Amino acid sequence: MKKKFLFFAVVSCVCLLISGGGYVCYAVRQPAFELSETASIYLYKNQNPLSELKAVGRLRQPIVYRLAAKLLRCPDAVRAGKYDLTPDMSYLDAVRMLRNGTQTPVRLTFNNIRTKKDFAERIGKQLRFDADSLLALLNNPQTAAAFELDTNTILTMFLPNTYEIYWTVSAPQFMERMQREYAHFWTSARRSQAQAIGLTPTQVSILAAIVAEETNKADEYPMVAGLYLNRLNKKMLLQADPTVKFAVGDFGLRRILNVHVQTDSPYNTYKYTGLPPGPIRIPSIPAIDGVLNRKQHNYLYMCAKEDFSGRHNFAVTYNEHLQNARRYHAALNQRKIK
Repeated sequence: MKKKFLFFAVVSCVCLLISGGGYVCYAVRQPAFELSETASIYLYKNQNPLSELKAVGRLRQPIVYRLAAKLLRCPDAVRAGKYDLTPDMSYLDAVRMLRNGTQTPVRLTFNNIRTKKDFAERIGKQLRFDADSLLALLNNPQTAAAFELDTNTILTMFLPNTYEIYWTVSAPQFMERMQREYAHFWTSARRSQAQAIGLTPTQVSILAAIVAEETNKADEYPMVAGLYLNRLNKKMLLQADPTVKFAVGDFGLRRILNVHVQTDSPYNTYKYTGLPPGPIRIPSIPAIDGVLNRKQHNYLYMCAKEDFSGRHNFAVTYNEHLQNARRYHAALNQRKIK
């Protein structure tokens, strides 16, 4: 009798174990998150992911996640990174991803940036390192020299675009990646174009920054670039209003007055001939190509059109320019723009 009881007890335990194991195998393969679309979590080094999985991924059953983690021998603290959670991801898939550190790259974008501080802040919001660590590198002469630039020209190395890059990259690694992108962009063909107009790639970017600030019409880039190249070749002052705004530190100026053009700064092209020592913004790729493909003409002067279309009237002589300027200033006065 005792033997029969013992036999049935063992069989019952085995059945319970089998059924329990079967449930675990079934449960860990079920969708882990209550999501209708992909969500991303950002984990720091040695951080337990459970709180983020609950808050962002809306983890269905934390206990099942823990079972899956135990089955796959996943530690509580996983590798830092950006991880994407999908609606159909199972507990096992989630644990494998975190255990292996299979992070998803960030789609890093930047454009319309004028200063190093603005650039560092924009990048710092998208990657793990903070803005101050990048800004310190941008202001470090030794770092700039390693890229064959200086602290004035360092921003010419960055090309506005969309890049896939890991969130965990360090500030120095980010700089190295951008330098590779820069080297890839400046092909032998582009370098030959720059040489043909008497500029280095860095000087092309500095001029492209002025061109991009002068007009928001991409089809005007080659025309404006041609005008400034004419002035450079004649050793004339560029007299570019955007450089005055940069020198003053007020990018919202609507009218450039005599007090503004008296600002003593190497960036003020009303006082100093040639190109400024660095870019007054990070120029876009179309602006750079606009300089490389500049239009050949005889124009030396430009003035915003009085219709406020964002386009410009171009002139060969100063007298023609004065007529254009009078019409524009009259329009400013009519609209009471100071």
